[in-house]
Amino acid sequence: MDVEPANAMSQSETLFSKIIRREIPADIVYEDDLAIAFRDITPQAPTHILVIPKKPIPRVSEAEADDQALLGHLLLTVKKVAEQESLAQGYRVVINNGSDGGQTVDHLHLHILGGRQMKWPPG
Repeated sequence: MDVEPANAMSQSETLFSKIIRREIPADIVYEDDLAIAFRDITPQAPTHILVIPKKPIPRVSEAEADDQALLGHLLLTVKKVAEQESLAQGYRVVINNGSDGGQTVDHLHLHILGGRQMKWPPG
């Protein structure tokens, strides 16, 4: 029998799912039936907002064909939030996928980074 460590969170018990259920506080800047957006607690730019689906998809590589409309909705939500945050000069959208890609929470999330000139490579 496989036993999960007591401190491990299941997919439905991520930090982000707790934010969705209002079990932990977040500075929420946008919400609709499918998505929620909130300020990152460790911002990497003057504006750093996370957009997440309310449906628990662990990472973009695990999205299914029936998630296509939701994925498009997330990008349109990024656009709405960026406009709301006055990022007309531009912004970066980042999706980390898996631990090698820098993903630290197993719940799909899109980073909106703005408020300064973005460089490539990042740094």
